[in-house]
Amino acid sequence: MYDREFTPDFIKELKDNEIFVFGSNLKGMHAGGAARVAVNKFGAVWGQGVGLQGQCYAIPTMQGGVETIKPYVDEFIAYASQHPEFKFFVTRIACGIAGFAVEEIAPLFAAAIDVENIILPKDFVENI
Repeated sequence: MYDREFTPDFIKELKDNEIFVFGSNLKGMHAGGAARVAVNKFGAVWGQGVGLQGQCYAIPTMQGGVETIKPYVDEFIAYASQHPEFKFFVTRIACGIAGFAVEEIAPLFAAAIDVENIILPKDFVENI
């Protein structure tokens, strides 16, 4: 059961142990949306489209359908589970520039409900 805070709509700063989780593309061209915020504010690396970088974690969302995003979400959940020293704020990945609906993406995060250090957007939790 999810009984913690939700990811804020806008994240302007992070504490040292907090990670900004954003939707990316495989080439790591962080040109718009949350990806641009990640590169401008939180240390995302231009050219790196997957995984931990600075105070960010990139999940590719621009390479195909929902089925192509799921393995990267699963990899992220496994990573976060192994790193309880960090708090991961998941943005509404794939629901902006990538063009997916919350109802399509939220279920990919069902396994994150019981991972205490993963913070989800409210509408993701409501759709799981």
